[in-house]
Amino acid sequence: MKNVTIYTDGACSGNPGPGGWGAILLYGKYKKELSGGEARTTNNRMELTGVITALSALKEPCTVELYSDSKYVIDGLGKGWAKGWRARGWIKSDKKPAQNPDLWGKLLDLCAYHAVNLHWVKGHAENEFNNRCDELAVAESRKF
Repeated sequence: MKNVTIYTDGACSGNPGPGGWGAILLYGKYKKELSGGEARTTNNRMELTGVITALSALKEPCTVELYSDSKYVIDGLGKGWAKGWRARGWIKSDKKPAQNPDLWGKLLDLCAYHAVNLHWVKGHAENEFNNRCDELAVAESRKF
């Protein structure tokens, strides 16, 4: 399988409010930037959408090093929370409904297709790719 590195970030002005997401895909010497947004959304939805769109852009199963500053995404996948939510009909362990089940379902399916290794990075710090994703996400949110 090909080895791809992906960085993603989401942004929202207000929660809910206008939002955006950015993603960078790196494969060898190739680099691709993706971004998008919505007029009324939440930060967590934008974080998830960035990851989903980046993974969906891969044309075949890949080994993916996924970098995100979103604990919601990294812990939701890495700690198995999202799998548990789905197994319980999108109910969390505290018996409350899980948020964003439509997006979590897509993301879980993509993670089953690709071999995804998760990495949390500190937001707004020294990571050039995370910072670029933030720039893309904020620019998209400002379009609304």
